[in-house]
Amino acid sequence: MLKIFGAPGRYIQGAGALDTLGDYAALFGRHAALVIDRYVHGVLGPRIEALCAARHVTLTPLLVEGDLTPEAIAALRAQAAAAGIDMVIAVGGGKSLDAGKAVAKAAHCHLVTVPTVASNDAPTSKNYVLYDAHHNLLAVEHMLFNPTIVLVDTAIIATAPAHFFRAGLGDAISKKFEAEQCARNGGRNMYDGAPLLSAQLIADGCLRTLLADGADALAVAGSGAPTPAFERVVEAMILMSGLGFESGGLSIAHALTRGLPKITGVATALHGLQVAVGLLVQLDLEDRQDGMLATLTQWYDQVGLPTTLHALGAASPTDAELTLAADLTLKARHAANFDRTLDIKTLADALRRHA
Repeated sequence: MLKIFGAPGRYIQGAGALDTLGDYAALFGRHAALVIDRYVHGVLGPRIEALCAARHVTLTPLLVEGDLTPEAIAALRAQAAAAGIDMVIAVGGGKSLDAGKAVAKAAHCHLVTVPTVASNDAPTSKNYVLYDAHHNLLAVEHMLFNPTIVLVDTAIIATAPAHFFRAGLGDAISKKFEAEQCARNGGRNMYDGAPLLSAQLIADGCLRTLLADGADALAVAGSGAPTPAFERVVEAMILMSGLGFESGGLSIAHALTRGLPKITGVATALHGLQVAVGLLVQLDLEDRQDGMLATLTQWYDQVGLPTTLHALGAASPTDAELTLAADLTLKARHAANFDRTLDIKTLADALRRHA
């Protein structure tokens, strides 16, 4: 199996990064689809339009509303095709960025992502998720390549509510341990190749940064005033985490996001919060003796991450729900990246220990 490492073409981070959008957009043409939700369009739309117009780039807004169903994506793609776009600029949270990826894939064009929250590592990733009308996961789709440009304006990110930032911590903290399992057990990363050492080193750095600066960074989330610690943690949550999972691979913590939503009360919990609990389940199953589980549990308390299914919203999971969650989790391909083959009962018992 070949080893493969992938990444966005360029990553730009800092307060005021959005001001460079017109310069980068002008590299790719004169007409962009702006994929954005209605709220963010109302807040940032005029500024984005002015920045692009100054570099002679016109925009066609494609508003993202509701779940990303195949029908919703088809409608956005049709609008983009009719507009004759040269590129896609996706601005907002994970849903808008995913929609932008789907449009860019169909249009075979460059993608610029501009996250407005740091709730996950979607800005750097080539992956996007589709749902059915009942918010059930249908598929994880992939662009051929990662976004060309990732613009992370930390002055904007720092205005987002702290609970989004907390979810980003939960999504990122797992990557070192998942990449470790993938590499150790001959797993494939998101490029369908073996992970390089570089990906593991990046995931290790992500963990160290979060443990050192996560609490301080969270303390200023929502203030609109990014600090050096905030900058470091945003880099860890978006860039290091993204490279760590795509090029390093995933394991049980993320596989559990396939099953956990089937437990009553959990489906509405943010992705990163589900991953945070999933990581504790994974470490439980690893039977680690290095003190890391205790270290993480203490850090979770510092930053307010959930440690149980109850904290995710599950009142009292039934045996049937835990069994179904375990069954769906083990059907995810990432579940095979583990030290031993798990069965439904073993995983359901581990979930019960974290109920």
